[in-house]
Amino acid sequence: MNSCVFVARILGEPELRYTPENTPLTQITVEVPALREGDPASQLKAIGWGDSLSQEIQQNYHDGDQVILAGRLTMNTVERPEGFKEKKAELVISQIQALGAGLPAMNNTSPSYTSPAVAAPVTPSNVVPINPMAAAPTPASVPSEPEPNLDDIPF
Repeated sequence: MNSCVFVARILGEPELRYTPENTPLTQITVEVPALREGDPASQLKAIGWGDSLSQEIQQNYHDGDQVILAGRLTMNTVERPEGFKEKKAELVISQIQALGAGLPAMNNTSPSYTSPAVAAPVTPSNVVPINPMAAAPTPASVPSEPEPNLDDIPF
């Protein structure tokens, strides 16, 4: 199955077009970060087909937005004016999701990068501890003498 997911940044505004059969499509160019330090980022053309997806991309996503793209990768052969053929990858988008505020940016070396705040764990109000007295002892609550064993059964 041909399926892939990319985290990418949109380069330029989405371009809404129509095929001769009047099918809407939106084309965007995205930049995918490099896998290794020192390698350049990769650019990829991505296409969203159909009324709802192409209009969603056109209306809700803009230059510089960071997104998660899911879809299938295709290879197109392009005839170059120099006389040779070139293969180019293209992503046919099936789903697109904006990276929300609070998630780290793709390029965390930029001066504007700030790490997200770490939230304290939240205990639901309907959870009751099994043994509230068995909490980890703090230095102030450590007894000086061991407690006597009041259990009648020795195991």
